[in-house]
Amino acid sequence: MSDLPIMPMPADATASAPRPSGGMTLVERAYQHLLSMLMTVKIAPGERIPIDTVARQLGISQTPIREALSQLEAEKLVYKTTNVGYRASPQMTPEEVHDLYTLRVLIEPYAAARAAEHMDDEALAILQSIQAEMDAVVDRDEQAFARFAEADAQLHRLIARGSGNRLIEETIERLHSHLQIFRSLYQNGAQPNAPEVAAREHQLIIAALLAHDPVAAEESVRQHLTSSQQRMDRASGTLRS
Repeated sequence: MSDLPIMPMPADATASAPRPSGGMTLVERAYQHLLSMLMTVKIAPGERIPIDTVARQLGISQTPIREALSQLEAEKLVYKTTNVGYRASPQMTPEEVHDLYTLRVLIEPYAAARAAEHMDDEALAILQSIQAEMDAVVDRDEQAFARFAEADAQLHRLIARGSGNRLIEETIERLHSHLQIFRSLYQNGAQPNAPEVAAREHQLIIAALLAHDPVAAEESVRQHLTSSQQRMDRASGTLRS
């Protein structure tokens, strides 16, 4: 956490904090709002984040906004500059994106193997729903890309959570957030067929998870991430040129 000055709160403040509709605390609401804005590039890389404006948009005080920004700073999604305030982190370089994928290849196949062993009925039902969204992408259904992106994120969250390892889950979530920001910068550019290709790769992952097959789940995730890394490297090359 940063040394951002936060108003002192009583020891039981977290338990008694006001909760807006949906059961979220004000800090959680601010965090989700800012994270969504960052991941969809509505707050562009390097752009200043005016706390007072965000507070007015959400109709809350600046304190939960500052706490949410402090969390995002710990995740390297924003940074604080003296006398300026918070800005969105700079755009990742193609080399950084490549390194991010390398880390994912080291972590996520293991997580998928553990998830395949522990899938419960609720998780299996979610997988079937994700599969339907992936099929819609292959069939070129309307708004397929947006639905694919959400289904993709949901699948990787499910795998991360299913690993049963909190540190692995948090790491995968953070990596995916950084990657989604990079993707949003060129989603309508290079590699227009990537969603269909990735959908077929995800079908293999989902089949392995549904079958409770840890070996197949690990290998299918490794192959998907390796192929995705290659696609991203090619797309990153178009951004450099």
